[in-house]
Amino acid sequence: MLVGGGDWDYRAFRWFAERAGHGHIVVLRASGEGEAGEEIFNQVGGVASVQTLVFRSRVAASDARVLDILARADGIFIAGGDQANYVRFWKDTPVARALDAHVRKGRPIGGTSAGLAILGGTAYGAMDGGSIDSQEALADPAGPAVTLVTGFLHMPRLAHVVTDTHFARRDRLGRLFAFVAKARQKDPKAVGLGVDEGAALCVEADGTAQLLSPPGGHGWLVQPTTRPTLQPGQPLDWAGVRVTGIGPDSVLDLDRLAVTAPAFEGIARVERGVLRDAPGPR
Repeated sequence: MLVGGGDWDYRAFRWFAERAGHGHIVVLRASGEGEAGEEIFNQVGGVASVQTLVFRSRVAASDARVLDILARADGIFIAGGDQANYVRFWKDTPVARALDAHVRKGRPIGGTSAGLAILGGTAYGAMDGGSIDSQEALADPAGPAVTLVTGFLHMPRLAHVVTDTHFARRDRLGRLFAFVAKARQKDPKAVGLGVDEGAALCVEADGTAQLLSPPGGHGWLVQPTTRPTLQPGQPLDWAGVRVTGIGPDSVLDLDRLAVTAPAFEGIARVERGVLRDAPGPR
């Protein structure tokens, strides 16, 4: 379940609870306390129990008790916060391997905001302590501020996907273009997938996904049609990138990277770091 951040659509979390067999949910976070778990149990409902694990350092990622809790989880949900902490605390640890194993067993995993940002095969780690905006990212996509992380988590249908969150509200289409352009230096198949605040893409076992969202929310599939031109210290140039909107009547096929009944679609371009002709909801 890919949640774009902000307020939750409880329909999506009830879908998640059903896919978890209405069983035991484990919420992971690296800041805050147990409020997300309390909301799932008390407001969403439909689950047997919810347990929250808050990581304060990398040490707990090797704790046998933590690994046992993850092994017994029917569903795992990664809360928001600072994705850099997730990378620092979990990458190349038993927790990361436990999350991969959970998915291999066919059990659901979800994330919101920072928790979604780390689910893609290439993730924006925000490792410099900031959160780059579209203008900055397009001005130097090959530069050090675009801190992409690979080899962290291994979600099979997201292996070539860069995810982004809080999408339309924070005007992040441009920065997702920059992320995908840089990701393609190592992964020629890289595409982008953005999710609006309040929206959730609910991915079934067969790789198809539908959007649950308040009115106006969308998913955004970003697929290059040409090769980007980028050099360190230089703005992005890109002649063609297809942008497809995923609405409540759409179906996203993650295996084929195709959208049935798209909410909108078109070809955008970037000239000297300026995004042009970007499609969007009307």
